[in-house]
Formats: sequence, structure tokens, C-alpha cells
Amino acid sequence: METMHVTIKTPFIKLDQLMKLSGLTDTGGLAKEIIQDGAVKVNGEVCTMRGKKIRNGDSITVEGYEVIVSAPTEET
Repeated sequence: METMHVTIKTPFIKLDQLMKLSGLTDTGGLAKEIIQDGAVKVNGEVCTMRGKKIRNGDSITVEGYEVIVSAPTEET
């Protein structure tokens, strides 16, 4: 499995946006199809919500690729 690290500048990114940002898909429409088909795992669990918020330390896996997200932590 190929691992990529993606750094975002906001506390979270939506799953479909992360797939485009990381280069896993060229378009949001393609990302939506792949997500709805159940081909994407978030932290090891299948996720079919394209608007799922991905935060610092989360990982997604798609077709032999793993994307690990680094983001600023939210202040509490």
C-alpha cells in the first residue's frame, strides 16, 4: 500500500475534498461515486458520507492508497 501525507491548513476537510486534494480523484463527482460505492475507509471503517469531516491524524484508504492527514489542532 502506498502512503501519502497531506497537510491541510484548517482543522478539518471533507472526505470528497481530501480525495481531490490528495490526487486520488480528478473531480468531486468521481470522489462521490467512489465513496457511495463503499470503496473508501476512514480510520479502517467503510464510510459512505462524502461530507465526513476528516481531522488531524485521521487516515483514509482507497484502492491500495492510504492518505494520512495533518492539520492544526482545534483549541478548546
